[in-house]
Amino acid sequence: MAEEAQSEPEMAQEKPKPKVVTPTGPPRPDRGPMAILRVLDKVTAETLRFEAPVGRRVRYKSLVFQVRACQTWAPDSADPRPSAYVVIDADIGSANGVVGSKQVYKGWMFAKAPDVHALQHPVYDAWLESCEGTPAPTA
Repeated sequence: MAEEAQSEPEMAQEKPKPKVVTPTGPPRPDRGPMAILRVLDKVTAETLRFEAPVGRRVRYKSLVFQVRACQTWAPDSADPRPSAYVVIDADIGSANGVVGSKQVYKGWMFAKAPDVHALQHPVYDAWLESCEGTPAPTA
């Protein structure tokens, strides 16, 4: 019996340890601190290209843009895919001036598909051109 007791622990030591596999998943996008947006005033046919830092409000006429995130998938490839989460408010006016603002857009904009999730406004069109700058830390 003593021999059987010794062989059981030896057998337990011979079992291979299970391999730990960590899923890698798709690569993470590069996050940038700034979005490059373009706006068209449909009344005057004026276009303006401007920088919108992430987290800051930027005004264009009666629109106020706030970019919450700007990221580029596959930034080192020949076909990078920038996208930005943007909130756009429009001033609501009266004969006496500005009364308040109304949210007219909230969602993702895609530089490669500007017609997908586009701003629908009677006076303005707006779209994302790119994400620029040194990549921001990912959280």
